[in-house]
Amino acid sequence: MSNYEVVALRAFADNYVWTIRDERRAAVVDPGDARPVIDYLEREKLELVAILNTHHHADHVGGNRGLLARWKVPVFGPNDERVAEVTHRLKEGDRFTLPHFGIEFGVMDIPAHTRSHIAFHGGGMVFSGDTLFAAGCGRLFEGTPAQMHDALTRLMQLPDDTRVYCGHEYTVANVRFARAVEPDNAPLRELEARAKQLRDQDLPTLPSTVGQEKATNPFVRVLEKTVVAAASKFAGRQLTDPVSVLAAVREWKNSF
Repeated sequence: MSNYEVVALRAFADNYVWTIRDERRAAVVDPGDARPVIDYLEREKLELVAILNTHHHADHVGGNRGLLARWKVPVFGPNDERVAEVTHRLKEGDRFTLPHFGIEFGVMDIPAHTRSHIAFHGGGMVFSGDTLFAAGCGRLFEGTPAQMHDALTRLMQLPDDTRVYCGHEYTVANVRFARAVEPDNAPLRELEARAKQLRDQDLPTLPSTVGQEKATNPFVRVLEKTVVAAASKFAGRQLTDPVSVLAAVREWKNSF
């Protein structure tokens, strides 16, 4: 296995194209725009070896075609006809080895944000797309609160030190909402200070870790008494199960 690092390339207002690279080659996750990727690979004299897509939204796959016009590489992604460029259509439990880097990734079906959303986990990392964010979760465009709860529950079963690479720089806004849900959460206060400091320096707040999400993410913490109480107050009734808590917190966040 080669030594590698993961670099955040920026796209659009707040997307990250996560780039796994060594001195010669690179693989990219969710390239919504080809231009920043091409510019980076040219500048660093890197050859593209693979593309990974978590879901079909254009800000995650829109750069596929432009990259493939230059590099004929495999595209690992969901079994969804809306991502036409995928060469390896993957589902829950599939495994593959990332070309050149030798990282073995497992695939997890995590529908809710979209019906065919997948995550890639391996090498101490998880690429969670728009399902799990630092201190947040994605909007439920094509799925249900129950599906999101299941997806987040399974992601939280990964080791606590797993680095979480999500699709957007939403941390500061997510933490602001999370603190409205749990104003006395000390890890959240620490995360808020750290995230603001990084953003003031124009640096990414990511990756997070699974352990950090367990301590700070209200959508993960739906069994915690503080989150249940806050969600129940928002809903105007006593909520008794984690799915209804998540649904209320998601509705609250949408209007926050």
